[in-house]
Amino acid sequence: MRNWGENVTTGRTGVRMGPGEMVQAAAMARRFYLEGKSKIQIAEEFGVSRFKVARVLETALERDLVRIEIRVPAELDAERSDALRARYGLRHAVVVESPADETDGPDPENLGAVAAQLLGELVSEGDVLGLAWGRSIITMANALDRLPPCTVVQLTGVYDAGTADRGSVEAVRTAAAVSGGEAHPMYAPMVLPDPATAAALRAQSGIAAAMSYFDKVTVAVVSIGSWAAGISTVHDALTEAEREHYASLGVAAEMSSHLFDAEGLLVGRDLGERCITIEADRLRRIPEVLAIAGGLRKAAAVDAVLRSGLVTSIVTDTAAADYLLDSTAPMPRPALDRADPEVLRGA
Repeated sequence: MRNWGENVTTGRTGVRMGPGEMVQAAAMARRFYLEGKSKIQIAEEFGVSRFKVARVLETALERDLVRIEIRVPAELDAERSDALRARYGLRHAVVVESPADETDGPDPENLGAVAAQLLGELVSEGDVLGLAWGRSIITMANALDRLPPCTVVQLTGVYDAGTADRGSVEAVRTAAAVSGGEAHPMYAPMVLPDPATAAALRAQSGIAAAMSYFDKVTVAVVSIGSWAAGISTVHDALTEAEREHYASLGVAAEMSSHLFDAEGLLVGRDLGERCITIEADRLRRIPEVLAIAGGLRKAAAVDAVLRSGLVTSIVTDTAAADYLLDSTAPMPRPALDRADPEVLRGA
């Protein structure tokens, strides 16, 4: 049997703590951490001041009577997520483990599944949710199991490469079905041969009706592509000469048919004239813009888009996150004020 007259020490402080103190501290900690009682309620129960309760709870932590363990699902990397959020000034950054067999294929499918869960947190009843085209967005829509009642609108035309049955039109319908809200799809290609054809399509009643919701969108989901074959749907929709032309302008990333250089500046703006898509200025005014993109091959493109100030949150993987966090150079954290880097440069 322990002799409580001995020097009993506990935890990191190495200070002697008597049995009465230990029992009281354990009881107060149980009330606070497990039973959810306030410090005032605990003070009334034990006949002490709330300041005394605060000191006892602090002592319980210091002396390891209480150990707080933060646990998240194994596939989520909380440390990288927080570091990425802080580096770019994002509202939300969720980093998931890269698959062990990662290849040069599409975004890892677990990104879409995690994005579906995050979207359930971001959308509130009465919101207008905008969905751009993207394979990861299609995966996200198929993984949705809950969504508050909201209107769902398509933000871009479709890229038809054998994905018609599971493209952005279906993603909009699926999300609307889960939420029980209205769906406003656009039956139009993303990239048209010339500005005149694009203008004629925008004037069609169904497309015009969907686009009339653009200024009402409160939450948008977009995907990011690198300027290379199989990694950007817009790149793949252009001719070889057009691809080389935009590459010569320094394109590092594409998002919803908007092109960005490595510093996040918009380039090749003329392309937007022949695309069915939401304008960049309208995207910047949307309160919450969630991007889904991962893999090392997209990492530089993700960096470029995050520098643009158009995105407020991201779901990515550890491979991309490690690339994004590798630099120690200071970052302007553009997502904080949604600043256009071109405006900042001219200031």
